[in-house]
Amino acid sequence: MGGDHQFYGGATDYMKPAEYGESFVGYQEKAGVFGLTTDPRSANQIKAVSDKLNTGAKVVEITAISAELLENIPNQHLDEIRRLKELTGSEITFHGPLVEATGISQQGWDESRREQAERQMWSAVDRSHKIDPKGNIVVTFHTTSGLPEMLTRVKGENGEEAKEMWIIDEREGKFVPIKPKPDYFNNEKNPKPEAELAKLNKENWEKSLSAVNFHAYQGKNALESVENAFERSALPEEVKNEKAFFELYAKAGTPDGQKFMERLRESNPSAAKIAEKMINDITYADIHVRDAYLQLQNLFNQAYSVAESTSDDAARQRLNEYREHIKEKTRNLEDPKHVAELATEVQQGIKLLSTIQPPKVFRPLNEFAMDKASDTFSNVAFSAFKKFKDTAPIISIENPPAGSGLSRGEDIKKLIEETRGKFVKKAHEELGLSEKEARQQAEKLIGVTWDVGHINMIRKYGYNEKDVVKETEKIAPFIKHVHLSDNFGLEHTELPMGMGNVPIKEHLELIKKYNDKAKKIIETGPWYQHFQRSPLPETLAAFGSPIYGMKMAPYWSNVRGLSGGYFSGYGINPDIHHSLYGAGFSGLPVELGGQIAGRSRLSGAPME
Repeated sequence: MGGDHQFYGGATDYMKPAEYGESFVGYQEKAGVFGLTTDPRSANQIKAVSDKLNTGAKVVEITAISAELLENIPNQHLDEIRRLKELTGSEITFHGPLVEATGISQQGWDESRREQAERQMWSAVDRSHKIDPKGNIVVTFHTTSGLPEMLTRVKGENGEEAKEMWIIDEREGKFVPIKPKPDYFNNEKNPKPEAELAKLNKENWEKSLSAVNFHAYQGKNALESVENAFERSALPEEVKNEKAFFELYAKAGTPDGQKFMERLRESNPSAAKIAEKMINDITYADIHVRDAYLQLQNLFNQAYSVAESTSDDAARQRLNEYREHIKEKTRNLEDPKHVAELATEVQQGIKLLSTIQPPKVFRPLNEFAMDKASDTFSNVAFSAFKKFKDTAPIISIENPPAGSGLSRGEDIKKLIEETRGKFVKKAHEELGLSEKEARQQAEKLIGVTWDVGHINMIRKYGYNEKDVVKETEKIAPFIKHVHLSDNFGLEHTELPMGMGNVPIKEHLELIKKYNDKAKKIIETGPWYQHFQRSPLPETLAAFGSPIYGMKMAPYWSNVRGLSGGYFSGYGINPDIHHSLYGAGFSGLPVELGGQIAGRSRLSGAPME
């Protein structure tokens, strides 16, 4: 073969020491920082850890991503893993179960589900401490598990655009998507979801006020028709005045009231008909006014919560004044004589609420989920610190694959900040730590597991390599732990590093500025499934890891190609030259030009 079209590349050229092999990612790292994951399908984690240590790995991550599997691991096994760790001088990390920390499901949000997720996480953290009771074992949890991306962002010609936003009605715990459509009437061709949400909240507030006002207006009109009827009615003297008639209405459903109406029907049928109509009108008015008052209370509470959250002292003062005022008017709410007065007060309340900033009945689900997830993670971290103090496990929150909820760098940064803030508040108020001490513990015990393969998948939304690296730049100061897998940005394939387009060199250079001791766990489940090979040699080759501790040749990449094998190491042909396996020409039968006489081409039996 001539030119550049060679059948295979030959052995490593040691005259080019700067090259570490064709899969080299450009970032050299020593072998001791890489770890392997155990089989997530097996509860026999003692054997799983031992098998991984037998490959030469010094770091192993126990993968208990199934809550059911975690329940099948006896505490005695965790103690044995601790002994194995101490015997081999290895390090163990822990991947907790994939549970939904927010409490959100397809049926909506429920606090009891969030609390259940918190208990499952706490079990994982509490039990993982048995493996490293003297240190701070890293325990990884996903930000979300099963939630789709709640703010869908894509990169187009005009930069990043939000295409869809999920919102939640906190009162009901239900959520729906907002997909902005062009508003040609107002000349808005590309409205943003945030603007649509503000518009939705404003319209919802106005409709709610209008509904309350409608009920109050209907009730008041009905009462006015009753008042006018007194002037032209032929009612008996004992119910001729308004006060007396309202007293009759109040006891209309009682035996005394019914007896009075029966006597009136017998003595004055026409007056009885007038009285019955007036009673029906008051009943109608009463129902509407009471309904309006109940709705007003609900709207008042919404407005007050907004004034509280936004620290709007002026609005809060006006609401307080109205509350004290109407309290006097509604003290005898059950007395029908006060219905007309109550209707007037409700209408005044509506006028007041119309001047208040519309409450955010609908919130971005992304924001809501972050709030609930930070509750869960901060509570788990606080419980761990309260029980174990300086040896508490580290709660390391992982980004799920892009396209899942809370998977972007900015989202996770906010989640970590909120989680740490809630931890600090609890530690200061309940344990008496100073804010400085509480902050130090929060920064130590709450961080990020950054999965470089997961974040690379934003490429399917139009982002490029620089955009992927920017995601790491946002989160780098919080990173405690790294998960390594490669892909091409479209699917969750989990190849060994150097086999896809994850810009790992840029990722690790950013991470190293803040944490040069972060362990790097190789997550390549599908790789083993398809090729039945450990990803460790491929990873060491990709990072040009030196075989010896002096950080000099030979490197693992050199060993992978030491014998110049054709397509060596990728599962196509044996790792070393064919001749070593009898596959060269010399190993063929004589009639085919080889040197092996007396052997059949078909069966290998002597030829006759």
